[in-house]
Parts: sequence; structure tokens; C-alpha cells
Amino acid sequence: VRYDKSVFISGANGTRLSTTRYADLEKPKKKKTLSSTSLVSIPNTIKLSMLNSGLLSLDEKNPLSQTMPDKPTELRHFAKLCELRRKFPILYKLEFQTAVKVETNSCKHALRKANALKNQNPKCIPYDYNRVVLDKYDNTPDSDYINASYVDSLLKPNAYIVTQGPTEDTVLDFWRMVWQENCSCIVMLTKTFDFTKVMCVQYWPPNKEKEEIYGDMHITIQSEEELANFHIRTFRLFKLNKDNVMAEERLLLQFHYTEWHSHTCPFSNAILEFRRRVRSVVGTIIKANSRIGPMLVHCNDGGGRSGVYLAIDANMELAEEEDSFHVFGYLKKLRQSRKGLIENVEQYKFVYDTLEEFIICGNSWFPVTELSQRLKEKSLKDPVTKMNSYQREYAQICKQTPRFTIGDCAGGHRGDNREKNRDVLCVPPDNFRPYLSSFQGNSFTDYINAVFVDGYTKPREYIVTEWPLQKTCGEFWSLVYDHECSAVVVLCQPPHNSQQYPAFWPESRHSKKYGPVFTIDHISHQHYSNIKSWIFRINKKVISLTELMAGVKAPPRTVQLFQLTCWPMGHKVPTSTNSLVELMNMVERWRQKTDYGPVCVVSPDGRSRAGVYCAANACIEQVIQHGEVDVFQAVKTVRRHRPQLVDNMTEYKYCYDLVLHYVLHYLNKDLKEKK
Repeated sequence: VRYDKSVFISGANGTRLSTTRYADLEKPKKKKTLSSTSLVSIPNTIKLSMLNSGLLSLDEKNPLSQTMPDKPTELRHFAKLCELRRKFPILYKLEFQTAVKVETNSCKHALRKANALKNQNPKCIPYDYNRVVLDKYDNTPDSDYINASYVDSLLKPNAYIVTQGPTEDTVLDFWRMVWQENCSCIVMLTKTFDFTKVMCVQYWPPNKEKEEIYGDMHITIQSEEELANFHIRTFRLFKLNKDNVMAEERLLLQFHYTEWHSHTCPFSNAILEFRRRVRSVVGTIIKANSRIGPMLVHCNDGGGRSGVYLAIDANMELAEEEDSFHVFGYLKKLRQSRKGLIENVEQYKFVYDTLEEFIICGNSWFPVTELSQRLKEKSLKDPVTKMNSYQREYAQICKQTPRFTIGDCAGGHRGDNREKNRDVLCVPPDNFRPYLSSFQGNSFTDYINAVFVDGYTKPREYIVTEWPLQKTCGEFWSLVYDHECSAVVVLCQPPHNSQQYPAFWPESRHSKKYGPVFTIDHISHQHYSNIKSWIFRINKKVISLTELMAGVKAPPRTVQLFQLTCWPMGHKVPTSTNSLVELMNMVERWRQKTDYGPVCVVSPDGRSRAGVYCAANACIEQVIQHGEVDVFQAVKTVRRHRPQLVDNMTEYKYCYDLVLHYVLHYLNKDLKEKK
């Protein structure tokens, strides 16, 4: 009876629109699938579209095996390969899922009860066939085990040893392995502490004066160089004989990438610069000593980040020898060598993106000795494109600059923060903005329109912000106080008593209050041709009830404010390049006397001028430290967090002019002072 009954679906006026039998409702609809024979006749582009839209399942027999690059791809064709993957992102997933299925080797030693505690992550353990076997230690059972694997590059067997970051229990084994394998260098890709978790114990001494001993090995730091994204340390390793006399000594370099947080991807140009530094040193070491061992690479667990670095390094090495990349093929090799190398599709995509950036941008640095000649060459126009090198470089930078969504910049678009922006189109992304922590009353928030910018030797070395509005002067001084800025650099001089650009520091000797809690005291001032400077004391009044009850005190802080007066409003560049370079030198001398807090750079609109100051400063640091010039990468770096910095060709070309002026008039004097 129930099969004869119908369901009537009525319209608004009671009319019957359709009838459906109960039997039809209860019968499961048969899923339409494509047979493997019907898939053969469909063009690849349509198959890819079907995969992207979900019409074709990744679980079906793979109809796109021919789209996966099983052979090395020539560099000239690599951009097309990347373009296809941007159009059809499902290809990344397809390749990744295909490659990770090759994990078939045994891990008996890693899974032994005595060894299981030596593994940070049970998903990243060595296979038996290629694990690093340590010399037995005092005949202790299982003392030959360490969570480390030999991994081939695309050109050389056992080019790398991949291991986890040492723990308190495994740090002795780590150093035993380094000595036994005569490692050429250590590449460390994790912080020792990230968020709330210890990623890796600090297995080296805290400073140059201290020595640490692991077993019979003594370790000291001979030198350390700090750059924005990584540190380079030289370790001295030595062993003593029974008479406490030096038996053997070695020097070992550690390249420590400090800005790669777990479960994220870093910036491609920063990783390429890191790899360049590693290879420039390691290549020299290997040429000098043919018996040198593998490169030791580790992150926290010897998994995702280590795999990403190996994939980039090995493919670039292949490119140098054979003008080709083999990304998919090397992923399969990595997964056959160790569990967990490259842990997800995002990391795999990052490998493609980084290698593509290397192809497009190439080497943009050159020795400072070639600066004048290079600038002459850069100004020559190409007869075909009618563009010179400056224009081509800047167009490339614009093409590769990240774009942020409203969601990325949610803080600046909140209702109570919107009126704190001069331009709602120039709002900082939440991940890279400085948060205010001084309580100034319930009407204030943690927001100011400002953004962190990396320098050459320090991350977040600059804070770029706009000239404060009448209602945001309190927030400005909160920014300077909360983030312990050592200097404030103001790159313009608006008309006196301007309504649009209100005064936000006391130009007279009298103290002045800004907002409910900050009072600025004038300590001293010195004015020069085109540059004015003041030293201020920032006094903060504690008004938070919680802080008052806890007895919190807010110590006064000292800051020096520098104002450049030769960059008129409306002008794209200053009238005196020498004054701007002199200002940079004055700021650096002041920072050397105080703690190296960030420099707060004030632009009229938060976008113009400030990028030139930050990029040129980074270039000058590179000239001093390494005798190199790389304006292209410096400008790319300052635009990471605020795409509107250096937003025209005039400013880009002026960065080169600033560096040239510094090299011609200041470099030799500064180098003598450093010595």
C-alpha cells in the first residue's frame, strides 16, 4: 500500500507542484561514475577541471599519470609547470598523495622499546636500511641508535644526514654522531622554543666565554654572526688525551634559520638567501677537504621542514649541474629515505614556489666594487622592450608582492579602529602589526596603523607608521613605549599648526601630555642643517586597577627623535641625499649607545618615504658586513608586510642612488671606525 501512496508538494496557492513515490525517496540514488575507459578519451585539461571541481575523485584510478613529471624538467619549461599548478592546484595534492604511498621500508630499530623514547615524533623515524649507526658506547645495548637517516641528493649518495633536534636525553648522541660522521656543517631549521613548546635543546654554549662538555668532546663558540632570518655560528670541537693535552680539534659551522615557525612556510627569498650562504661556505669546505662528511640537517623532529630544505637544496644543485629540476621525483626519493620528510601539500607547494622564484629572480646581488659599473648598465634601455633594468626589476617586485585580504587586516577594519587610519586601503595585516599593551582607558584598543619591517641583521628592526591623527597621539606614544623603540625617525616637515598633521611631540622645553597616561619631557635638543633631533623621556602613568593592585610600576623610557627637514611635502625624494645618509648614521650611532630597540619610522601617510629608509638601511648593512649590494631583495623584504612601501619607480631607483652615495662618501670612514 505504501508504495502506491504519493507525496504531494503544494505551491503557495495550494496547487500540486510535483509527486514523488515513497519508494523513490527510500531507494538510494546510484552515484554516477566514469569508467576508466571513458576517462581515456577526455582531454587532460578537462580531467584537471573535473578534479578541481570535485567531479572526479582522487581515489579513482589515476587518469592523470602523464601530468606528473616523472622525468627532470628543464629550467626553461619549469615556469609553465608552475603556471599549470596555479591554474589547477589539485595537481599538488595528486603528486603529494602519489609520492607518500612509497613508504614501505621497515623501522624495527626505531620502534624498539629501548629506542622509542629517543624519538621526538613517532611519525618521523629512520628506516633500518639507511639509519645512522653510532659506534657502540661503553658496550651499552642499543647505544648505536640515533633518530637520524642518510639521505641522497639528486647528484650524490648520502649527501645529507637528517635528524631530529636533540633532546636532553639525546644531545650526547647528537655530538657523537657529528664527530663520527665528520659533518661538513649543521643546518638548523627550528627555534629552540616555539610558542609553548621546547622544540630542541640548545646544544651549544650560551656565549663565547662558556665551554660545554659532552662525553669526551669539548665545545666552544669561536664566532657568531646575526642576520635577520638566521645566525651563523662557528663551533670549535676538540678532544683531550689522558694528559689533558689537545688530541684533535675541528671547526664546524652551524647555520641556524630562526624565523621558520612550525606548521608554517617562511618567505621564499629569505630561504634562498639562507641557502646561498650555506652553499658558499660548504662548497669551499668540501673543495678543501675531500674526506669531509655529509651536511647535517635538522628541524624539531627531522620531518617537514628538513624535507622542504633538502628538496630546495638538492633541486638547485641539480639545476647548477644539469639545468633542470625534478621536484616530484625527489619527493618520492625523500619519502623512501625517511618518514615524514615534507609533511603536507602546503610545504610541497612552497618548494615549487621557491624554485620558481629562483628561476625568475636569479642572483640579484653583486660585489660592492662593481656598483658604479652596474648602475650604468642598469640605466641602458633594452631596444626590444624599451625598458631598463631598474624598470624590469621593479615590475618583477610588483608581480611578486603579496596581497592581503580584509580578513588578513581585520583589526584595522574593526568599527572602533576604522577612524584611526588615514587611508582605509593602507591597513596593517594582523600577523605583522605591533599590538599596544598600555592600558589607556576603555575607549582605547590594542590597535595603531603600524607594521613591522625586517632589517638586514635583525627581524622586526623597524616599525613603519603614519603621522598620528589628532585622536591617535596617545596610541603613538604607547607604540614607542610598549615596543621599547630606541629612536623615532620622522621623514617629513608638515606646515606649522597643520590640522591634517598635528604636532605629536613637544618642540619647546615644556612637558606635554598625550592621551590619558603618557607625558613627554624634553631633555635636550640639537639642530643641524636639514636634521633636527630631540631627546625625550616618556613617562607612563599606571591607571589599570589590576596593575595598581599588583604594584606594577612603569619606568620612564628615553628615546631620541630625528626629523629630516629637507624632504618637502609632495616631493618623491629629498633635496639632499647627503642629509638622509647622515641621518641614518646619526640614528645608528645613537642605537649603539643604547639598547638596539626597533626604530619607529614615521611617514606622512604610512606608505611613502618609509620604505626607502628601511630598504636603503638594509643595503648599507649588507655593504658593511659582506661587501655586497642587493637592492632588489631589500625592497622585496620591506614590501612583505606592507605592499605599499616603495610604491613607485622613483623611490626604487633612489634606493640605488642612496647606496651609491654611501659607498662613495661614507663607507671607507665607517669601516675604519669599526676596525
